[in-house]
Amino acid sequence: MRPFGRARDALREISLETGVSVYAEGSCMARFGGTHVLCTATVEENVPPWMRGKGKGWVTAEYGMLPRSTHSRMRREAASGKQSGRTQEIQRLIGRSLRAVVDMDVLGERQITLDCDVIQADGGTRTAAITGAWVALKMATNYLLEEDVLKADPVFGQLAAVSCGVIDGETRLDLEYEEDHRAEADANFVLTPNGGIVEIQATAEDKPIPEAAFGELFDLARAGVADLAEAQLAALKSK
Repeated sequence: MRPFGRARDALREISLETGVSVYAEGSCMARFGGTHVLCTATVEENVPPWMRGKGKGWVTAEYGMLPRSTHSRMRREAASGKQSGRTQEIQRLIGRSLRAVVDMDVLGERQITLDCDVIQADGGTRTAAITGAWVALKMATNYLLEEDVLKADPVFGQLAAVSCGVIDGETRLDLEYEEDHRAEADANFVLTPNGGIVEIQATAEDKPIPEAAFGELFDLARAGVADLAEAQLAALKSK
């Protein structure tokens, strides 16, 4: 039996609240059940030094977990003077994912930074961050269009992300921590709602994932991303 009696193919309760930061060009509080991630988009009229003079823009991301986002207090990474390998891996994943649906030529020589701060963690923080960050990114480019800074939208596609896993031999969608920490296999899928694959991270914890089981995970993820994509569009309309 899943926590809260969810069906194996059911998402947690999803909420994508826009406009939660009055200063950011785009913002979204992504809530996947007990996982809450604040995603903000910042537009800067410059690019990294290695991109200057090329007429292209850049999209990047930063990710972090607040000290009491988990059951016990985590030490701030700034206090230790460096980011953990996990943090670096996740923020690179977020940045890569978003760049897959942005035309850097259309963006021009400006950078959009997506800050994803985990307020509360209950599994799937990276997938919630990607899903919310796309909403914040789209709000930021919409703002640039409204201000006539851009003549065309550089965001040419939509994407969302969701986790899946195998628990007690059963494939399940959108794992929370109670399931994730005892999963026999888990995977994170970054997909487009029209069937495109942006990135898949899959790991077998105990024994290799059978091909049939991976196919089930993929099917669950595609259905979940379709629902998340609808939620993203609804959130943008409600702005």
